[in-house]
Amino acid sequence: MNTLLLTGYEPFGSYETNPSARIAHALDGETVGEYTIVGRELPVVFDEALPMVINEIDAHAPDSILSTGLMPEREAISVERVGINVRDAGDVPDNAECSPVDTPVDRDGPTAYFATVPIRELVAASKDVGVPARVSNTAGTHLCNNILYATRHYIETNDLSIRSGFVHVPFTHDQVARRDEVSPSMSYGAMERSIRAMLNTLSSDSNVE
Repeated sequence: MNTLLLTGYEPFGSYETNPSARIAHALDGETVGEYTIVGRELPVVFDEALPMVINEIDAHAPDSILSTGLMPEREAISVERVGINVRDAGDVPDNAECSPVDTPVDRDGPTAYFATVPIRELVAASKDVGVPARVSNTAGTHLCNNILYATRHYIETNDLSIRSGFVHVPFTHDQVARRDEVSPSMSYGAMERSIRAMLNTLSSDSNVE
């Protein structure tokens, strides 16, 4: 049985909940296709997220890693194409009150890394179960982009045979209901259904040995 590491992020900024963490907790320990899922909640702290992923790699030797996070204002599930070597928190510091501006994720790293999961197949899998999804060409410059880039850099520099990628989820309906502004949202059930379909696709993909 292969192992897949599924990560989500803890709440951050003004957001009291984070559906990505809820999904990771819900699927932890489940079997999806040929995968045993290891679901973990990552800290929204630039210098702490990657060390936790590395610990999970050492403990579980996953074949694939799918990281997830919240991206407000997105209207659909977004499968990210690329992570860039930039940290810029903007007006939302991390949960350790760190606000990097125009700093690299890794000073010795390349400009960018492409995700190595089959992004279009993941989008199709989500659509097949009735959940809107699309390929995204920007993961931002906050913690989500950071873990996409940093995970790929760690895999490359340590010559590991692990596929990795990142998926953004929108607000849930209940998150928007608690806010004054009206924003795009999606049911939590649809999000979990989408991620399960993506995991099944990763499991059955011909690159999984």
